[in-house]
Amino acid sequence: MKRILTFGAFAFGAIAAANAQQVTIRWSDVVPATHPSVQMIEKIAANVKEKSHGLINIQSFPNGQLGSSRDTIDATANGVQQIVTEGAANFGAWVPAISIVEAPYIWRDAAHLDKVMNGPIGEQFNETLIKSRGMRILGTTYYGTRHITTSNKEVKTPADMIGLKLRVPENDVFKAMAEAWGARPTPMNFGELYLALKQNVVDGQENPLPTIKSGKFDEVQKYLILSGHIITPRLVVVNEAFWQGLAPTDRKIIADAVKAGIEWQNEELAKQERVLVDQFKATGMTVITPDVDAFRAPVLAKVPKQFESKWGAGMFEKIQAVK
Repeated sequence: MKRILTFGAFAFGAIAAANAQQVTIRWSDVVPATHPSVQMIEKIAANVKEKSHGLINIQSFPNGQLGSSRDTIDATANGVQQIVTEGAANFGAWVPAISIVEAPYIWRDAAHLDKVMNGPIGEQFNETLIKSRGMRILGTTYYGTRHITTSNKEVKTPADMIGLKLRVPENDVFKAMAEAWGARPTPMNFGELYLALKQNVVDGQENPLPTIKSGKFDEVQKYLILSGHIITPRLVVVNEAFWQGLAPTDRKIIADAVKAGIEWQNEELAKQERVLVDQFKATGMTVITPDVDAFRAPVLAKVPKQFESKWGAGMFEKIQAVK
């Protein structure tokens, strides 16, 4: 009798599974497949597939396969794709206030970033993004601390940045930062950057150490300047209509997997950051440790005031005051 009940339960489960709806999620990122941000997607996909018994299939599209940062954010808002991982400031074109979370010199450390983005301020940004553009923040990742690299010019002070053609992401906060140093900001899609550096279309770029490594920029850059100008949060963002269309159990499976994936990615990036400076030295890069305060001063004198109308009066100081 016990065997018959067991078989009946199995058959019922098989029928339910057969009748359940398959879900396919297109998830894009502009960084290469070797970067922990993309490896995170693959880990989340495996986790979700297992927990959903194969009913939820997450497809990863790294290396800008689905378009530039702006393209893929817009596609997520419009429901052409379901999830995107992107730099927080890149959402500023759609929700101006949110670009503050990628402002230069706003974060003390990764723990400060995590506390703010998982607290009331982060929830405020999330609600704004949902209401204004139909996208929801599923989580915030630590992308690393950004530093400058150059092809041929040794940079020790902001004065050495004057006239330098510096590639920056396609958003106004990064452009304003470069201008504060006297550089010539050159917005460019990430996928075009390696070739632009190799052909001297731009003189340098700025990114976290793991991104420099995964993008192979150390192959075409001579100097690494440890400016530490931005601690970068990247957002995992889902189309809200798609998200609400999922069953609550499916949403929980995905949300739990995203949380675990972010924890892995953050630890992996921190581990890489601890060793990459020495690796870059060993491969021939010249590493410069400048006076960070000298780079901080002209940026803080200009950028927060310049964006106050977008960010909200006092928001820069409010975030910095979170302990």
